[in-house]
Amino acid sequence: MTTETTLPAAAPTSTSPTTRQVWTRSRGVLLGAVLLLVAAVAIAAVRSTARHGSLDPRSADPAGSRAVAELLADRGVSTRVVGTLAGARAAAGPDTTLLVAVPDLLTPAQQRRLRAATAGSGGRTVLVAPDVPSVGRLAPGLTADPLPAAGTTLAADCTLPAAVRAGDADTGGIRYTVADPTADVCYPSDGLPTLVRLPAAAGHGDTVVVGSPGILLNSHLDEHGNASLALQLLGSRPHVVWYLPSLSDDTATDSGGGFFDLIPPGWLWGTLQLLVAAAVAALWRARRLGPLVAEALPVAVRASETAEGRARLYRKVRARDRGADALRSATRTRLARLLGLPASRADSPEALLPALAARVTGGEQPLHALLFGPPPRDDAALVSLADRLDALEREVRRP
Repeated sequence: MTTETTLPAAAPTSTSPTTRQVWTRSRGVLLGAVLLLVAAVAIAAVRSTARHGSLDPRSADPAGSRAVAELLADRGVSTRVVGTLAGARAAAGPDTTLLVAVPDLLTPAQQRRLRAATAGSGGRTVLVAPDVPSVGRLAPGLTADPLPAAGTTLAADCTLPAAVRAGDADTGGIRYTVADPTADVCYPSDGLPTLVRLPAAAGHGDTVVVGSPGILLNSHLDEHGNASLALQLLGSRPHVVWYLPSLSDDTATDSGGGFFDLIPPGWLWGTLQLLVAAAVAALWRARRLGPLVAEALPVAVRASETAEGRARLYRKVRARDRGADALRSATRTRLARLLGLPASRADSPEALLPALAARVTGGEQPLHALLFGPPPRDDAALVSLADRLDALEREVRRP
């Protein structure tokens, strides 16, 4: 009957980082996270106050449009706000002007459904600053130019009566290329108009596209001919339905497309360019690295320091199996030398264990588990393994 060898405990071979060391290493990351959080809250607060009620006819903010709604009411034109596609489609009619405040917020499916409802309504549709590709779906025959207008205030320079009476206005924003020769093109910038009126076909209403929301804002309504132009474009029919698209609209999620359909095209191209740039940078940096060259250390480093550094690396990546293998392999090599065995037989249990069992108390089985056993379960077990190996080596060295 064999009994398990009882080995004396040894002092721990590694130390845990202190609280001060942990704080010193992590305070930079924590400070960066706090600064990012504060910046995000500040930006959100600024934007929430600066853009509150943008283009909303109920808002008296500088970016709101309450002044236009009140001037229309003085002329007997009612204004009603809707926030859903269903409400906008139901309101389209021959006696209604439908104003779409932010067409680019609509999904492609919403834009097609809105166009189908307004095309045969007989009323007027006013689109405020639609960009690529919204304008092509909501106003077929128009294409948004990638270059903005040269200025904000432009001259009418057309025969459209509303523009002629208004004169200069703040329509400078997005410019458009028009395919329909019968369309009214006004307020040009470098040859391209910023206001386009597509005439009504049989049974259809007309469509007005304005390249900038400037003529509708409270802060700019009293400048130039903005008020006159806004009232004439919106007051041609007795009712105005002001459509403020919202991302909370249920129809925004039934487009039938995938995740990538919800991402603007510019972001996809930008991401692709970043990936290509990252790959080129990786290749460039990799070419600068040549083969490994062994060099003598410029200073003498104590073996205990290199061992502790290697142990900390193992601990950082939780490589307990590799750490245990290194401890066991080094111990087996030293034990083989002490027992008079060749170094080539140090990793052979058949050669090492019988010779070792003759020098220490106990049997071969506990020694096999100690020198060739499985990796430890946790850090405490790894430290215990190191202590037991150290005790075993001391016992073999004892005369």
